Amino acid sequence: MRKASPDGLPINQKTPGDDQTMRYREFGKEKTETILLLHGGGLGWWNYRDEAELLQSAYHVILPTLDGHAESDRPFSTIEDNASEIISFIDEQLGGSVLLIGGLSLGAQILLEMMSQRADICRYALVESAAVHPSGITHALIRPALESSYGLIRSRSFAKIQFSSLHIRKELFEEYYRDTGKIRKEDMIAFLKANTAYSLKASVSDTSAKTLIIVGDRENREIQQSAKTISKAIRDSRIMVMPGLYHGEFSINQPERYVQTVTELLEE
Repeated sequence: MRKASPDGLPINQKTPGDDQTMRYREFGKEKTETILLLHGGGLGWWNYRDEAELLQSAYHVILPTLDGHAESDRPFSTIEDNASEIISFIDEQLGGSVLLIGGLSLGAQILLEMMSQRADICRYALVESAAVHPSGITHALIRPALESSYGLIRSRSFAKIQFSSLHIRKELFEEYYRDTGKIRKEDMIAFLKANTAYSLKASVSDTSAKTLIIVGDRENREIQQSAKTISKAIRDSRIMVMPGLYHGEFSINQPERYVQTVTELLEE
């Protein structure tokens, strides 16, 4: 894997009195075709940094920071609001549509919501590890679980245990630890509850995007069943099952393979 270069250039700098703007990182800004990649819940734009650096020679790559996460001044409200905000950004900055949007987990749910709200928001979509079947029991347990454990997230030893359970490559620990500690408790509760309550909108079937749905064969049954539901809803779609991979491992741990998959999708 190539060594990471300095942080991507932020598109939108804060201006006096403006503390409610979604943040974006930009790579390959001189290129005309744009790819947006939406990170997973509890992570950050660095989820896709290596992919952005690999793609920037051929594409304009933009990495948003989702609401309620480190670097964001916006509290997390809903998946629908995040989707609308990014669509507005695409309208204002990118001519109303882009070449490809990819997303992981919470980011994949936001992508699906964007496709539901705007049928032609992208020509290609890469949906990784998205849950679209609400889980009432998990949803109800999130607040009490976070109320009792939130104080531990700034503990380095606790963070290492959590990090290990997520199957993220070791060199990303410092960024994970830094950014997790910056997430406010109410934001963490909000996006985890949204993640467990999201259901696929019927309007997603109107999308014109050619869609690749990624799922690891070691992911839980909910994610695997969700992949089938998404595929049935989107006409021009297919599922790619990744052998030996847990939730989110594809984009987080295999950036070169991810970029190869994007390239192959765009060449179809």
